[in-house]
Amino acid sequence: VQLQACGGGLVQAGGSLRLSCAASGRTFSRYGMGWFRQTPGKEREFVAAISWSGDSTYYADSVKGRFTISRDNAKKTVYLQMNSLKPEDTAVYYCAARYSDYPGTPYEYNYWGQGTLVTVSS
Repeated sequence: VQLQACGGGLVQAGGSLRLSCAASGRTFSRYGMGWFRQTPGKEREFVAAISWSGDSTYYADSVKGRFTISRDNAKKTVYLQMNSLKPEDTAVYYCAARYSDYPGTPYEYNYWGQGTLVTVSS
């Protein structure tokens, strides 16, 4: 599967952005999907994940209550709605897919999008 992320940009603290990740291939609904983010010199960190059906979602503590992950299997797209953004949310955001219903470490994801930059100004 190929993944294409978009929706990043520059936003002021307290603002919102919605990231999208469009997938190619016929088996999108069989993949658990995740969002990760990375800043220079740091490890890629988990942000959110969603199960095949969309019934289960998982969040990093740092974004819980502010970010919402969702998916539309008919459109082969996963979304990350980001509200109440903070300067520390500034990062390149990546979407990823794996053959599991549960979140995992970055090494456990099989496919990655190219990343989209989110910059939050104070």
